[in-house]
Amino acid sequence: MADADRAAWRRRSVLRVVAPARARKLAKVPFVELADGRLQGVVSSGTDIERVYVSSVTATTHAYHCSTNNNRPCGGLRGAPCKHLHALADEAVVQYGVDRVARYLRVEVDDTVATGRQVLSRMDTRHEPTPAAVVFSRFLRHLAYLELPASPAPLPELQWFPSTVAGR
Repeated sequence: MADADRAAWRRRSVLRVVAPARARKLAKVPFVELADGRLQGVVSSGTDIERVYVSSVTATTHAYHCSTNNNRPCGGLRGAPCKHLHALADEAVVQYGVDRVARYLRVEVDDTVATGRQVLSRMDTRHEPTPAAVVFSRFLRHLAYLELPASPAPLPELQWFPSTVAGR
């Protein structure tokens, strides 16, 4: 590979890391992401410490779904987004900011919209079941990294993350 090609490849392979809009508390919504054309994440149950819900809202259709990690439907889905979806949207706004969340979900907002719940209220939503396995699997993968001992050595599967060390 020529030096010019190598330099061009390096420029294209670097991703910009977006800092969170505000610090989040992870107890209620430990995992939230804008990925696969959806706002999706994991929301803790308010009644059972061992239960979590996988909630999502699709960007193009505004279809929503919420179920336990083993695909049992949320009991709060009664023709409108449940409290888990509201918590997910609120935490997405904390993580990414209201403008980015609204833009990703293709929702028109003005200066009066400040919460994820308000973003959801601007959508013409409908319920559409979606499988929870992919989102829950990604959440478990993120949790696995927390169990690794601290080490300056690189993790092969995280090599694509941009380096924060000077000179690299």
